[in-house]
Amino acid sequence: MLAFSLTMPLTRLAVESLPPLFVGAGRAVVASLAAGAALLLTRQGRPRGTQWWRLAIVAGGIVIGFPLLTSYALTTAPASHGAVVIALLPAATATVAVLRTGERPPLRFWLALGAATVAAMTFAVAQAGGIGAVHTSDALFFLAVLAAAVGYAEGGLLARELGAWQTVSWALVLSAPVMAVLTVVSADGSMPRADFVHWLAFAYLGLVSMFLGFVAWYRGLAIGPMASVSQVQLVQPLMSIAWAALLLGEQITPGLIATGVVVVLAATAAVRVRLGSSSVLGDAVGVEDTGDTADTADDVVEVTRVAHLEGELEARHPVA
Repeated sequence: MLAFSLTMPLTRLAVESLPPLFVGAGRAVVASLAAGAALLLTRQGRPRGTQWWRLAIVAGGIVIGFPLLTSYALTTAPASHGAVVIALLPAATATVAVLRTGERPPLRFWLALGAATVAAMTFAVAQAGGIGAVHTSDALFFLAVLAAAVGYAEGGLLARELGAWQTVSWALVLSAPVMAVLTVVSADGSMPRADFVHWLAFAYLGLVSMFLGFVAWYRGLAIGPMASVSQVQLVQPLMSIAWAALLLGEQITPGLIATGVVVVLAATAAVRVRLGSSSVLGDAVGVEDTGDTADTADDVVEVTRVAHLEGELEARHPVA
């Protein structure tokens, strides 16, 4: 969570001197090199058949869509502003997972999701000074949330077959040719010039935000308890706001903090709504819904988290 909380502020820092296309595409190229090396060193098996198409969906969401959209959005919007809108991501991911698997969550799930969305949109409109003045950056942020949600949800399901970090790694490798071309195009024939701190931010985004951060996240889920660990991600936006103030000197207003808290609380409520005994979680790992507590790990968000963890454990203890 700490690694991911720096993504918005450091992206904002990087695009101060580097072209947004270079930041969004180049960081994926850096991550793909690390991912490719990890796959080779551990001798992972290649995806088969339709798995490639599903990996393309994952890559389109979390490797291409989210980095590029947020990079362009942060050329004009503060990192703290982006953190508030991106706070919708956990609830959005849960929603896509529900739609993807045909689940029917109770009404309170949709109410919580609606509250989070309304809070984020109201914040964007208020910051812009009215509906007619909403910035392009806000539209890019919302599209980034949608792209990442689709990528995370599909990746969570695919991880049951390929493994957790392996799914992310293959998505990075698959998108590498496209992102390499975009990186070259953005450079316009010469290496962009930037201060050391901006290159450092760029390197962090590539190595940590897009690769090592995922490895650490899944390792934490493996240590568990998983239901508790996965909920830690919900406070990430508030940490991003704090980093924006500390590293970039952005002004943090009471309204921004209040909106961030509202979005986080509403998103928390959405991802903690129980799906019932027919949840995809039970189908995936053979766990019966006992209806006891949240620690049974049948929250909506666990649709993706458990799938990822299962793949990670398979990778650590392969069956002969």
